[in-house]
Amino acid sequence: MADPRTLVLLRHAKSSWDSNEPDRERPLAPRGRRDAKAVGQYLADQGLRPDVVLCSTALRTRQTWDRAVKGGAEAGEVRYLDEIYDASVTELVGVLRDAPAQASSVLLLGHAPGIPRLMDYLAIRRSDSPVWERAEQNFPTSGVAVLALDAPWSDVGEAVAELTDFEAPRG
Repeated sequence: MADPRTLVLLRHAKSSWDSNEPDRERPLAPRGRRDAKAVGQYLADQGLRPDVVLCSTALRTRQTWDRAVKGGAEAGEVRYLDEIYDASVTELVGVLRDAPAQASSVLLLGHAPGIPRLMDYLAIRRSDSPVWERAEQNFPTSGVAVLALDAPWSDVGEAVAELTDFEAPRG
């Protein structure tokens, strides 16, 4: 059995629709800037300091991480990856399988529908879990799913993780 690993799935904060920018270049809305900072506070309060952040290159995801850092989030390393933008579950699993083997915790910062679908794919569904009850209602912007797994990143696959927390911090 591998050492326990923590995976944090983060959907970017609320973006603005007030410009004619291409989708990749949409910035955070004022609410999104506040919520992203609250995500950083949540991560710090929970002691979630990922060894590596794998972040989409879209402007709103990069801004979400920058604002989370202002709220107290920390990481060993941040990698910006084009392939996270508009990725399917299969593509996101591939990104995770390429995570550094020595990393005990990874934060994947991306978009819907990929991030919510990835949580559904990776986590064993527990009907009696209050955490699952919250997660099943909605995976909103700034939603954070925390998963525990006992497999190396290279073996990430269907139903290998336990959903241990789900929050949508608001600022």
